[in-house]
Amino acid sequence: MERFKKVYSQGMINVVEIWVDTKTGVNYVFHRDGNAGGFTPLLDKEGKPVITQ
Repeated sequence: MERFKKVYSQGMINVVEIWVDTKTGVNYVFHRDGNAGGFTPLLDKEGKPVITQ
């Protein structure tokens, strides 16, 4: 079983993806623009991590 599962993807050069940690349910945002990128937890409006059950 894979630890992370991609649930959303948009773009080819300027990429935005949402990944879910299958152990904890925490959602993460991955953004890539050319050669730069980052991976961070997706937060709700109260600053808490978005969790998928």
